[in-house]
Amino acid sequence: MSLADLISLLPLMILAATPLVVMMVIAVYRSHSLTAVITGIGLAAAFISLPLTSPAATGRVTMLLVMDGFARFYIGLLIAGGLAAVLLSHGYLQTYVGACEEYYILMLLAVLGSAVVVASGHFASFFLGLEILSIALYALIAYPRLKAVGIEAGLKYLVLAATSAAFLLFGMALIYAALGTMELTRPAAFIYHAPAGGRSLLVMAGLIMLLVGIGFKLAVVPFHLWTPDVYQGAPAPVTAFVATVSKGSLVGLMIRFFSRVDLAGCGPIFAIFTVIAVASMIVGNILALQQQNVKRLLAYSSIAHLGYLLVAFLVGGAMGPAAVTFYLIAYFVMTLGAFGVITVLSDPQREAEHIDDYRGLFWRRPWLGGTFTAMLLSLAGIPLTVGFIGKFYLVAAGVSAALWLPVVVLALTSGIGLFYYLRVVVAIFARPPQAPAPAAELPLAGSLTLAGLTMLLVWLGLLPSILFEMIHRMFI
Repeated sequence: MSLADLISLLPLMILAATPLVVMMVIAVYRSHSLTAVITGIGLAAAFISLPLTSPAATGRVTMLLVMDGFARFYIGLLIAGGLAAVLLSHGYLQTYVGACEEYYILMLLAVLGSAVVVASGHFASFFLGLEILSIALYALIAYPRLKAVGIEAGLKYLVLAATSAAFLLFGMALIYAALGTMELTRPAAFIYHAPAGGRSLLVMAGLIMLLVGIGFKLAVVPFHLWTPDVYQGAPAPVTAFVATVSKGSLVGLMIRFFSRVDLAGCGPIFAIFTVIAVASMIVGNILALQQQNVKRLLAYSSIAHLGYLLVAFLVGGAMGPAAVTFYLIAYFVMTLGAFGVITVLSDPQREAEHIDDYRGLFWRRPWLGGTFTAMLLSLAGIPLTVGFIGKFYLVAAGVSAALWLPVVVLALTSGIGLFYYLRVVVAIFARPPQAPAPAAELPLAGSLTLAGLTMLLVWLGLLPSILFEMIHRMFI
């Protein structure tokens, strides 16, 4: 391995070193704030190192990792999402009665695992990164050990994630048996270039098993059943992390996995993705209509949003991946902002997760009420919001490839989604039955994070072309 290769791996090395530093510090001196500061510095340093490694970037680093522009971009997005979750966590954990320093170690390991996933060029590194991410999430979801609902959510995620890992491993074994290689992009390319009658059953079966494992992590239909229970049972900042960083890493991996093929030419795989996209949009939105719990509502909403995203994923060329990446960034901002409001109003003893908890929020806390409203309207795809711009790009990509069924379903189910988002907005602006009580002071880190996310929401909604051009150049 050359010096240039080591420099290319600098962001990953910083992400791996930071939890070790945190462990050594808390072995000597336990301090919640100090641990949070070290964690934030480590994530910021890893983020800053990304552009610094660009001149030394060599692309593939050994057989396992690919540190190209795509990997650096997605790693930066995941680190930014992880940093936002860490900042939101600090205020949330202030009243936690147990030791909370280990929480930040787990969060750092989860970010490291997600970064390894998007930089993977080999099944071995993909599975290693995925297990680092998953094992950290098992503990994070159940971290408030005194809450039975958290323990239940952690166990459900553990059992189902272990099952999905078995599908992934068996799928990798079948692909290796058929092709004799574990290079990440080879199976899809083989299916695309092989004639219909010459497609290997082993490769097809292996790809389908891989899609089952990835579908679980993305929480798309029919692999979505764990989502509402885990979202409800996990601490609010962890739910934000699972909804964004965890899923974003798998989206990046899928783009790399199918980067060299046109899915429309892979008949069975294309059909599977189309069914999953349509089912996720319909099921996610319809089930969200029935929810009175805001976290469960956002859980089903996230299923629908992944379905929207898959519409552009079906499009080949540069336009589809570019539209997917833009919408994913918008989804990060909107979802982190929505769960950020839930986080600053919650604590480990009780979470503000019912719609009634937000009744009259605008009159009690005008800034929080306005922020939550902006995030919800953007998730609904109201014009002049980044959610609308993102859906416009998805529809444009789908229309360019004549994907009429997914595009029509996207438009119709977005109308359904408007209803349940507006139901929460109406509660936010409802007049409280009595004069609002004096509002408690909000945590500084959480408030600053929400302010930054709100500014990003406005910027991406008003000037989306700057980001989209940057993304588009990455895929040309």
